[in-house]
Amino acid sequence: MKFGVVIFPGSNCDEDIIYVLEQVMGQEVIRLWHKDHNLQGVDFVVLPGGFSFGDYLRSGAIAKYSPLMQEIIQFANKGGYVLGICNGFQILAEAGLVPGALLHNTSRKFICRNVFLKPATSNSLMTSLLDPAKALKIPIAHGEGNYFADADSLKKIQDNDQVLFHYCDENGNVSAASNPNGSLNNIAGVCNVNRNVFGLMPHPERAADAILGNQDGLGIFESILNIAHA
Repeated sequence: MKFGVVIFPGSNCDEDIIYVLEQVMGQEVIRLWHKDHNLQGVDFVVLPGGFSFGDYLRSGAIAKYSPLMQEIIQFANKGGYVLGICNGFQILAEAGLVPGALLHNTSRKFICRNVFLKPATSNSLMTSLLDPAKALKIPIAHGEGNYFADADSLKKIQDNDQVLFHYCDENGNVSAASNPNGSLNNIAGVCNVNRNVFGLMPHPERAADAILGNQDGLGIFESILNIAHA
């Protein structure tokens, strides 16, 4: 596959995801500058983590106006695959490509630590190869990761099976105690109705290489390649 990783002013996880896609997964990767007007024929777009435009106004609020985002919106609306991780998730939510919003953590503090995730569905590009009973240890690093949607939107998300992951404990139990940021219903990731745009707050690219002592995130990338090659 040919992946395009979008780089905004303030992105700081772009090289992490590029390393995993290129060196670990053996895929072609194109670096896309946010002012570009061409996706260069990529099959899959990734919006990485970081602090695009310094998180001014709201995280992702300015990045959604970058010229390349207009191309990405058209790409997504035509069925193209798009993944936003952390700040990338915030940008996708601001652009209306995934439902809901990311609010300040209830602690009002930036949180950087390992958490546990449990797949909420097997019916997605991100989770198809994952064991639904296994908790994955994946790092988070955000100040605005508190997922929110109004009651009507939440019902639609749940009815359409759009929740990708829930925060849980190491045994896979989903509870208030295992919720690191106050996210509604412990939601850690969602997709759009058409199941081709994905938002994820935790960083699987930081848990996908043996040198880090944690490869729990590798299954997410393997799932992407498995479905995309089918």
